[in-house]
Order: sequence, then structure tokens, then C-alpha cells
Amino acid sequence: MNNKYLTLIPLMLCFFAMGFVDLVGIASNYVKADLGLSDTVANVLPSLVFFWFLIFSVPTGMLMNRIGRKRTVLLSLAVTVVSLMVPIFSAGFTAMLLSFSLLGIGNALMQTSLNPLISTVIRGGNLAATLTFGQFVKAIASFLAPYIAIWGATAAIPSFGLSWRVLFAVYFVVGLLATLLLVATPIEEEPQTGRASSMADCLRLLGRPVVLLSFVGIMCHVGIDVGTNTTAPKILMERLGMSLNDAAFATSLYFIFRTVGCLTGSLLLRLMSNRTFFVVSVAMMVLSMAGLAFATDRLMLYTAIALVGYGNSNIFSLVYSNALLSVSDKQNEVSGLMIMGLFGGTVFPLLMGFAADAVGQVGAVAVMAVGVVYLGMATRGLTTDGLTPDPSPKGGE
Repeated sequence: MNNKYLTLIPLMLCFFAMGFVDLVGIASNYVKADLGLSDTVANVLPSLVFFWFLIFSVPTGMLMNRIGRKRTVLLSLAVTVVSLMVPIFSAGFTAMLLSFSLLGIGNALMQTSLNPLISTVIRGGNLAATLTFGQFVKAIASFLAPYIAIWGATAAIPSFGLSWRVLFAVYFVVGLLATLLLVATPIEEEPQTGRASSMADCLRLLGRPVVLLSFVGIMCHVGIDVGTNTTAPKILMERLGMSLNDAAFATSLYFIFRTVGCLTGSLLLRLMSNRTFFVVSVAMMVLSMAGLAFATDRLMLYTAIALVGYGNSNIFSLVYSNALLSVSDKQNEVSGLMIMGLFGGTVFPLLMGFAADAVGQVGAVAVMAVGVVYLGMATRGLTTDGLTPDPSPKGGE
């Protein structure tokens, strides 16, 4: 498997495994219903998943310098597979906390190491498009999760007594397959040269404007992503009186349009500038926030969910690749910082839970809207067409 495009096959399956983290939205809704939790307590579950990005992302960037990118991805897959085993044996709140914690740790390791591993295989201007295609594959896992959970809950597929938790069993098998395929795939990595970076060296990179703007941009992106994933079904239940099994379609609808956005984005990014595409994406999200905040009609709500799904689908790839290529001499460290920005998946749901308990789901939408406003205001700094190096001084690295 020496051809780089054949090498991409197991790497894309790893992107599919990366998408397992998005099951936390629909899973937290089912746990809330099963255990009778409030919005604030239920939102602790997705928040806990993304909390670990704050702790593990930068150390993972340093770990890659020691053991290599492929081995780090394999470690992430091992932790992910273990996390998916726990709910198969227990449905209690403590078991879910453990499972979601391990899922977050595994995903932090994976997102930090898999994207740089892709840059080992695909170089130059096609990196953003390739990462976007990877996000398309990831989105397939994301939008399938609610369907698998619903099919298990309604006994539409054999659930082996697990009900909606059969989702974890299905993804456990896929995660194991991804691990075995990557083990069998040879990938030649460039040897690391120079002094290994310390934690302080990594954090010092936030002093570069492009890195800081991108870090906050990714926080907003994932906050909107996890927020919509978790809140969209609640909006339909609150305004249209739907049951959870019916309202869970909102999560699938979001990820369907995220999947379409990633697929078309990987093509459109070869035809138009990164900045133009970014502006169009943010404009879609602005419209979606207005619809989610005020719409009471089913079609308008579905349209708003579709718009945020498509608009948010390529933000990560654009911001991440811009930061990675703008500081090309510190890619592992920058990757760790960018993935640490996924900590926004902890901050946003917690704030949204408090806001929703206080004033209803319109409060949760208002929190997401803050992230959309930031992305619009920081467009110029988040997208640099031509990917010129960051002019900030390199002293202190």
C-alpha cells in the first residue's frame, strides 16, 4: 500500500472513527430521558467529552514528536475502542461519565495527531481540500449515529437488549477495524529535527495573531457544532411538541447537511478562494441563528438546521489548515493548540444549558450566536489566501 491514495483509505476510516465523538449529542438526550435529568445536568455529558481537549491536546502534540504521528493515532483508536465498550455493559450515569471521558480523551489524541498525519501524505495546497474530505467522512459517522440510536430504541434493528445503546456496539466494531487497518498500513514520517518543544513553547505560539485567532475560531466552530447537535432536538420538542424519537431527526438533518457541505466544500475549495467560501459559510450561519431563535414553523426550523449544518461544515478545515501552514515549522505544536480549541465544546454546552433552563432554548441559541458573530468579525485573520507565513517574530521558540 505504497500509493498515497491507497494510504488514504485507512486514514479516512480513522476520520470515520473520529466522528464517533458526535454521538454525544443524541446520547445525552437519551440519557436525559432515561434518567430524568435537567438540561444543565444532561449537558455535562457533551461538555465532559470536550473538557479533555483542554488537558490532552498540547501534550499530544509533544507526544507526536517522541513516538510519531501514526503511533499516536493508534493510541487514540485504542482509547476510543475502550470508551465504546463501557455503555454496552452499563447504562448508569457513572458509566456514561466514564465512557464519555474516555471518548473525549481518545478523540483529543486522534484529532491532534490524525490531521498532521494527513499532511505527511498530502502536501501543499490540496491539504485543506483533503482535510475537508476527511470531515465529510467524519460527518457520515455523525449523521448515522442518531439513526442507529433510533433504530435500536424502536427495535427496527436487532439491539440485543441494548435499546439505543446498540449505537456503541456498532461503532465499537468499526473502531476495531480502523485500528487493524492502520496497523497494517506503512506510512513514512519525516524524522523530527531540533530541540523538542516544551509546554511553554507550545503555549507561547498563541502570541502569534494567526494562531490565537484560529484557536478562538475553532472554539466557536465546535461550540456551534456541539450546541446544534444537542439543542436542535430540544427546539423541536419545545416548539412543535415532538417526542424525542421524532425530534432526534433534527440531529441527523444537521449532520446530513454537514456531510453534503464537506463533500461539496472539498470540490468548491479548488474553485474559489478560502476567504470567499468562509464568508458564504458564515452568512449561512447568521441566517440559521435567526431561524433557530424565532421560527415556530417546522419547515423554517428544518431550513435553519440545514443552513447551520452546511455553513459550519468547512469552518474547521479552513481555520485549521490556515494555522498549520502559516506556522509550518511547528506543525505538531500548532495542531495541539488548534485541537485544544475544541474545548469550546465544553464551554458552549454548559452556558447553553444554563441559558436554556433560565429562558428556554432561545437562550441556548443566543449563546451559539456569539460564536457566529466572532467568526464573521475575524474572517480576515482566519483565512489567508495563498497561505503566506505568519510574520510574527520567532523569538522565544
